[in-house]
Amino acid sequence: MSLTSDPPIDKTTSAKTAGGAEDYAALKVVPVRHPWRWAAVVATAVLLAQFAHGFITNTGWEWGVFADYFTADVILKAVWVTLQLTFYGTALGFALGIVLAFMRLSASRFLQAVAFGYIWAFRSIPLIVQLLFWFNLAYLYKELQFGIPFGPGFFSFDTMGLVGAMSAAVLGLALHQAAYAAEIVRGGVLAVDSGQLEAAAALGIPRLRQIRRIVLPQAMRSILPNAANEVISLFKGTSIVSVMAIGELFYQVQVIYGRNGRVVPLLMVATVWYVLLTSALSVLQHYVERHFSKGTTR
Repeated sequence: MSLTSDPPIDKTTSAKTAGGAEDYAALKVVPVRHPWRWAAVVATAVLLAQFAHGFITNTGWEWGVFADYFTADVILKAVWVTLQLTFYGTALGFALGIVLAFMRLSASRFLQAVAFGYIWAFRSIPLIVQLLFWFNLAYLYKELQFGIPFGPGFFSFDTMGLVGAMSAAVLGLALHQAAYAAEIVRGGVLAVDSGQLEAAAALGIPRLRQIRRIVLPQAMRSILPNAANEVISLFKGTSIVSVMAIGELFYQVQVIYGRNGRVVPLLMVATVWYVLLTSALSVLQHYVERHFSKGTTR
């Protein structure tokens, strides 16, 4: 008599199961077919081939004019101005954005309110309005004085000479970028587990070192993708300073095709430069992200 509640094992059934396993091993494996996927691939390839054919054979693109102006001195100088605007706007914008982010994360209600007010204001006002305001600052204030509030001033600066077109463009781009950078940095810091800061504080690590050695290296994994998008958007957004007659890439292209009437090839010159430099920024983003992703799996 069995002392367990399990049913007795049928040796015949076990033999059939073993035989069935051998039969399954002999079956031919057929891969899953995806006819509609291949149809989509073929349709896409045909459309791309048609586009490339028209791109090459259509005389309206005027590739000869494109080749003449692509590496012209005036275009290369305009590309350099665009890169300068992007670099200064990014560096100053993210420097101020980091400060604003930690102001929003601070325990002080006053600092939180100031940072929130700044971010709200500069995200609400269109960039072109901000640029035109800084460009016309001398119309509102002839000079800037420093001294006793509502009292006599000790020294002053001429606003017309202090804020030129290039300075106004960098100032407008940087202040606008800082509002978005602050939220990107704040989101990255919040993504770091707060328990690590508590453990660091228990070990007696100073607050500044906690941020520099523990928080920011981990936060960079969340910050970098969004920050790279903002840098690329700023790079393309520098074209908006053309309203201030600054000789960046898009403005120079407009000036040239306004003289010779070759609109399409000159626009292609600007487009290809934007594509090349944006691709270079994307490659740089890849390697920077890979550096900060060491020790993690995705």
